Formats: sequence, C-alpha cells, structure tokens
Amino acid sequence: MAYVIPPPSIPALPVAGTVDLFPVRRVYCVGRNYAAHAREMGGDPTREPPFFFMKPAGALQPVAEGSAVDHPYPPKTGNYHFEIEMVVALAKGGRDIPVERALGHVFGYAVGLDMTRRDLQDEAKQLRRPWELGKSADLSGPVGPIHPVSKVGHLSSGTISLLVDGSPRQKADLSDMIWSVAEQIAYLSAYFELAPGDVIFSGTPDGVGAVTQGQTMTGAVEGLGEIQLRVV
Repeated sequence: MAYVIPPPSIPALPVAGTVDLFPVRRVYCVGRNYAAHAREMGGDPTREPPFFFMKPAGALQPVAEGSAVDHPYPPKTGNYHFEIEMVVALAKGGRDIPVERALGHVFGYAVGLDMTRRDLQDEAKQLRRPWELGKSADLSGPVGPIHPVSKVGHLSSGTISLLVDGSPRQKADLSDMIWSVAEQIAYLSAYFELAPGDVIFSGTPDGVGAVTQGQTMTGAVEGLGEIQLRVV
C-alpha cells in the first residue's frame, strides 16, 4: 500500500540543549486562565469553569533561542494580538487522569505565544461561530525549545512576561493561574483521550494587545528562557 500523495511532515518542536525533536499530535489551548485576563475579556473568573479550543499542530512555529526570527503578519486582519503562554508538552496520555497523577504525564515546558486575529475572533463570538479563523492562522503558535522536566522540574510559579520593542506589555506569575497545569490535564482527559505528543497552551495574563509589522516581541517564562520574534 502506498500513499496517493506525499505524506505531510510531522510537526515538531526542538528540545532544549539537544538536537532532538518533540513530535506534536494535538494542540489544546485553555482560555481565560488568569483572573485579570478573564476580566479584560469580559469574563468572570469566580464562576467560569475552564474552557478549551484547539490550534492545528501545523500552525506551530518552532523558535530557537538566541536570536530573533521572522514571524509573518497574517492576511485578513487589522488587529493581530499577542498572548504570552507557558506551553506544556505531554510524554504520556490517557483518559480520566487524576489531578494528583497528572504532572507525571508531562515531558517538559516551553515559552509560547497564542497569536490571534482578534478582529476575526470577535466577529466569530458575535455571530456564535467557531474561532478557527481567529486562532489558527499559519504559524500562529510560536513555541521555543521544550525544557524537559528532568532539567527544570515542574513550574508552578515564576514570572511570565512579554515585551514589544522593549516595552512591557504583559507580566504576571505562573501562580496566578486559575486552573493549574495538573488540573488542566485532568479536565481535558475527561473529554479526550490524551496522547504522547499533545501540547497545552496554559493561558495568558492580562495586557494582550496588537502588534504591527516591524515590531519585535520578546516572550519569557522564568526558568525557560525567552524567544524573540520580528513581525514581518
């Protein structure tokens, strides 16, 4: 048996300090997981359970540390927003994973950005349509090298931040998450059978905003380094 067209390549992310790659199966993203961001987006963090959306694995943009890389401004938008996030990469999967065992499924952590065509997302919300046009643009998920748990441990606190042209735009602490990484994994596993290669964008703090061509974004998570992207 042969494929009738050449099979697509497997999306993959670099592993910090190695030449190895982490193959990506699915990309889950949690919405409004920092209280201040939930409020700025019109939500109520005291009452809302977690909710998730997905990006295609092919929408990820691997980003090496050490130098700025080009990030293309997507078509069909005039309001392209940054959202700094810590990304969680899973080495093990399963269904109905208990919270107390969930971190045992994590391979490592990385710095990521959930780039969003906010005007298209807002329109979709108003029309009660899916978010894909707003959230799934090509290369809309820049992710830096994955740092294995064996090297950095499990991160539950530490500064998460984003600068645009050196000016602070987002800054919070990982401990400000409404739903912890372990809780996110447990919650997701009640709806999906998680698998090795799944990644989770664990939410963004308040301060999200637009970037334009020519600007440089610097995203960082304490303990995971930083990534730089030039919007072109």
